[in-house]
Amino acid sequence: MNCKGIPLVGISNHPNWLTFAREPCLSNDSPKVIIIYINVRLFSFHFSLQKDIINHKDILLASFFNDNIIFWIMNVYSDSSNSALKYLKNTEVNITNLLIMTGDFNIRDSIWDPSFPHHSAISDDLMILADSYNLDLSISAY
Repeated sequence: MNCKGIPLVGISNHPNWLTFAREPCLSNDSPKVIIIYINVRLFSFHFSLQKDIINHKDILLASFFNDNIIFWIMNVYSDSSNSALKYLKNTEVNITNLLIMTGDFNIRDSIWDPSFPHHSAISDDLMILADSYNLDLSISAY
């Protein structure tokens, strides 16, 4: 809250990080993925948010250039209805050189969680989508 007690809404800023944020289109359009942070040392790669290619409130797609080649990073939050995953599955996008697709897909599966006893058909959709971008699954050990 500010000194007058009004709630402050926004993103954290730091001088060492560039921020790319999605503004809500409508008052009831609350995005779950609102920001990508890029270290200022990477400024020369000319990062850009690409809402013209993927325009979904819970998906951020950013591009950057290296040696005149465009590369992509994607941050995704897929709600319990898997709406972002369904959007990506049903949207024809020609993206090559996607380096990473990260986020929260809200999919429990024995593939990446050995304590979970079931396999989900939705995780198959995620794996097919990742494969279409030539991505491999990376499981962190925590």
